[in-house]
Amino acid sequence: MTSSDRAGEDARSPRGRGARGPGPRVLVVGAGISGLALTKALLDRGLAVDVVERRAEDEQAALGAGFYLPANAVRALRGIGLGDATARLAEPVVRQRLHDHHGRPLAEFGVDRIWGGVGPCWAISRGDLHQVLRAAVGATLVRHSTAVTEADDEGTVTFSDGSTGEYDLVVGADGVNSTVRRTLFGGPQPRFLGQVCWRFVAEDATASADLTDWTGRLGPKGRSFLTIRLGDDRVYCYADVNSSVPAPPAGDWRTLFADFGGAVPRLLAQGADAHFAALHESVNTVWTRPGAALVGDAAHAFSPSMAQGGAMALEDALVLADTLANASDVAAALAAFQARRARRVAWVVAQNHRRDRARNLPTPLRNFTLRRAGERIFKANHAPLRATP
Repeated sequence: MTSSDRAGEDARSPRGRGARGPGPRVLVVGAGISGLALTKALLDRGLAVDVVERRAEDEQAALGAGFYLPANAVRALRGIGLGDATARLAEPVVRQRLHDHHGRPLAEFGVDRIWGGVGPCWAISRGDLHQVLRAAVGATLVRHSTAVTEADDEGTVTFSDGSTGEYDLVVGADGVNSTVRRTLFGGPQPRFLGQVCWRFVAEDATASADLTDWTGRLGPKGRSFLTIRLGDDRVYCYADVNSSVPAPPAGDWRTLFADFGGAVPRLLAQGADAHFAALHESVNTVWTRPGAALVGDAAHAFSPSMAQGGAMALEDALVLADTLANASDVAAALAAFQARRARRVAWVVAQNHRRDRARNLPTPLRNFTLRRAGERIFKANHAPLRATP
């Protein structure tokens, strides 16, 4: 166990819902990855936390497919005391490969070349990561099937079951279509990125060379197909394509990738029920106001091209918990949180934009660039993220 894991795992266990302790009382809206990570970090620092989630427990457990956790995400998990628990369910990722859609190599490098001494990179199913986080905060803390219907500037919150609560801080961890952002921050709405995607987990017991670790396949016309080994013969599959509208195309989406070679056809055969999403990006850059804050996708939804959505959400949780525990009051904590996160998140946004532009270069130019400079580009994209947040 690492020292950072030990510090989190030796901390006090979660207290019952509504329990009061020193420091501000916090409401976390949303029990996804960012909300549960924040809750764990706050409880470890002795703060009183309530958590509500609009979805039913079984509905939430069925969401999502998989996560690639780059080294800065793993570092954040360790920082909130969940490194060992996650490692038991995660699959190490030691190499990244880029191919064209026929399977011809474009670039390949070890993840240690990108991340240096920051730590390992992992792959995990969303369900497994959610399980780790739920176990860490306790099964009874989250009020499922409960939404926030009203919140005022004095910290009074009304819930969909008719109950109310008084809080020093309301945190929106409720995703890209955040109710907290809309009601307390007045928007703005996320911007459609001109891409749609599908995610699913396939079973594949073969030793196919193009299904090891992390392998991205880039096709013409803005299409890509990514696979990441999850362990237990499972493969997380992610496919995306440019689109002028945030809606699925007519017909079977898999025909869009019919010209992809290698393992893709046999994986697509299992993708009939893939989860569809239109990709959006947040355009707001201020995530705090008196008595309220946003974390994760509620604050800064991204293009997935950098695989930093989950990482930034986990970092948000760690930084917000630290600032709340160490600041003299909530206002000072929120100012410190905004200051610590703004430049780092802006860097990720800028790199996502660069990578999304690169994917739409003429195919011969894009492939030539990746063959000549793929590793160097990835290093430059991630360089500032090696530093602690």
